[in-house]
Amino acid sequence: MTAKNLTTLDAFKEKNFGKRGTKERDELEDGYNNFKIGALIHYTRLELGMTQEELAEKVGTTKSYISKIENNLKETRISTLQKIVELGFGGRLELSIKI
Repeated sequence: MTAKNLTTLDAFKEKNFGKRGTKERDELEDGYNNFKIGALIHYTRLELGMTQEELAEKVGTTKSYISKIENNLKETRISTLQKIVELGFGGRLELSIKI
């Protein structure tokens, strides 16, 4: 493959899902953000040597719910994410808004 055949991720997304602000592109971006949250929870939990059951117990939820978040089957609310980070992992959730 030559360099002229390469495309950036943003160009690929725009070509296949439209410009930012279109329904298809927004759905793609939302799905990706939910996937990232689940993946971050999964990998942090593993790094801390915790099972889903142990995390669920610390947070006050079920193993099934943690599994659904990690596997992108369930969206998590910010309040739940905050409990996972603070009560489960002993960390602090920080959010930012970029415009």
